[in-house]
Amino acid sequence: MDSITHLAIGAVIGEAFAGNKLGKKALLWGALAQSVPDIDFIAGLWTNTSEGLLAHRGFTHSFLFAAIITPLLALAAEKWHRPHNIPLKKWVPFFGAQILIHLLLDGMNVYGAGWFEPFNHARISYNWIFVADPFFSIWAGCSAIALLLLRRKSRWRPVWIRIGLGMSLIYLLYCGLNKLKIDREVKNALANQSIPYTDYFSTPTPLNNWLWYVVAATDSGYQVGYRSVFDKTGSIRFHYIPKNDPLLQSQKEHTDVQLLMRFAKGYYAIEKRQDTLVFNDLRFGQQIGWRNPAAPFVFYYYLQHPDANKMLVQRGRFAGWDRTAFTSLINRIKGE
Repeated sequence: MDSITHLAIGAVIGEAFAGNKLGKKALLWGALAQSVPDIDFIAGLWTNTSEGLLAHRGFTHSFLFAAIITPLLALAAEKWHRPHNIPLKKWVPFFGAQILIHLLLDGMNVYGAGWFEPFNHARISYNWIFVADPFFSIWAGCSAIALLLLRRKSRWRPVWIRIGLGMSLIYLLYCGLNKLKIDREVKNALANQSIPYTDYFSTPTPLNNWLWYVVAATDSGYQVGYRSVFDKTGSIRFHYIPKNDPLLQSQKEHTDVQLLMRFAKGYYAIEKRQDTLVFNDLRFGQQIGWRNPAAPFVFYYYLQHPDANKMLVQRGRFAGWDRTAFTSLINRIKGE
């Protein structure tokens, strides 16, 4: 999830844990605890772009890191607040829960998280929710602001805790149901349309959980399409994207390419733009692809010009967005 959402959820959990004992300091401790795994951003100070992709949400998003950092944070908090009536044995589950919730949430979108680092490099991503979904974030965000502004003894504080955590959980469960529905319909569509495939994935399009981006891998490329939870037709309009693996043969042994292939989990396509080969990671979607099935991909890496790859994941995410693009998203969400 995005950093602001982590901060808000952590703050509300902090209030639920110790708001009556620590006052508004509990909000701060909660926000801090929920944000700790994202200290991996400092890896960008000494890694190049391709290495940084795997460093982000790597070891600091693992169960081993959680086991190491939880008692350290608990000891620091227990010592900082002496004298108090919150024993160490209560600080430990608080910080442990915060870290694990962070890991769980980051496993819900396409970037994934390295839960089993350093023993296994697999990135866990079950693609329930887009990395920034306002319909998820709004509940915790409003609750955190309300808790920050309300008086310490206000009778509304418990109400806002229930709203922030309860509605967020309900929305996540709703996203899970949408995921199950979309995956079932995608499998049926592929079978009914006689499309052979070796694997597939589905993930929400930006800022919502109703329109889903679908990629089915074949032997030579990918079938890319979109499916709304409100679609009435059983078919999906797929657009074929060639993998173009032969273009990569001269580059495959390069370290950057090896890291990119590992990061993409096999879902990549190569294209040539003028004087350079471009590595597209299909998992992050297309730039307004629901309107233009041949749209460029959000994540693209210039293989011959590595210095041109700053802000790699973010640079194409909202490229081309304007009022018309947003309207087309709403219309496609409504279904076909």
